[in-house]
Amino acid sequence: MKFTILMGSPRPQGNTAALLAPFLEECRFLGIQTQCIHLYDKKVGPCLGCMACQDVPDSLGCVQKDDFAQIFQEMEDCDVIVLATPVYAFFCTAPMKALLDRAIYAGNKNYGRTKGAALLNGKRVASIVTCGYRPDRGADLWEEGLRRWCKHGKAEYLGMFCRRDLGKSEPFMDEEKESGVRDFAQAIYLSIRMEEV
Repeated sequence: MKFTILMGSPRPQGNTAALLAPFLEECRFLGIQTQCIHLYDKKVGPCLGCMACQDVPDSLGCVQKDDFAQIFQEMEDCDVIVLATPVYAFFCTAPMKALLDRAIYAGNKNYGRTKGAALLNGKRVASIVTCGYRPDRGADLWEEGLRRWCKHGKAEYLGMFCRRDLGKSEPFMDEEKESGVRDFAQAIYLSIRMEEV
């Protein structure tokens, strides 16, 4: 089993990274292979809306020559895509948004001369999120957007683990967050195992 984690935080030692660390440890404990791609280290330009990709029915077909195709290949080659992001303005960070725009457009062949495939059809998607508001007010729009992204691309949404940062007066990580995100890793693992039985 392989998880590809798309890390959308610009801060290598920030809250999202702190929340992701025990998740990755639990994955290793469960025997899950993980790959973490730091999107701020990659070059993924925004979608140009040129629609060239729509006339390439069974592959990306994007005209931009950057890191997008390589990242998308990793998304195709894993069992679960995990989107890890802080929420700054009620949605994911800019590099992740650019990636998701390109992936949903080039990955779904709905607008060309011939209707083609959804390249991430059946792929499982989960999210690990940090935000400054309560999750129901800070990450609700992100989760709804991700649900729709999955539905449009025929992917399976597995859920979100989100925790709030209360500011510099309190340490972000605590026992509840660590045990909760470990449980999240186990729940994803078990849901896949149950599907395989």
